[in-house]
Amino acid sequence: MEQIERVMTNIAIRKKLMTYLADADDKKVKAIYTLFEDEINQEESFKLTEEHVKILDERRAKHLSGKDKSSSWQEVHDRVRRKRKS
Repeated sequence: MEQIERVMTNIAIRKKLMTYLADADDKKVKAIYTLFEDEINQEESFKLTEEHVKILDERRAKHLSGKDKSSSWQEVHDRVRRKRKS
């Protein structure tokens, strides 16, 4: 007899996992959470590196002092439209 390979979509897998977790005992839920805890916490606490903070601070200071030219969204939009017409 030929074995049929089942392919589950991501949506089906998510539904099955949610159903399982809703009914699973606490010990199993905690074990599953432990597997993904670091990844979950990383997503919740996104932080810029010191280097990125420094770059943003420098760019902000240049902008506020007028040393860097900046444009409003409307100015950018108008400039792009003019270039597209040429």
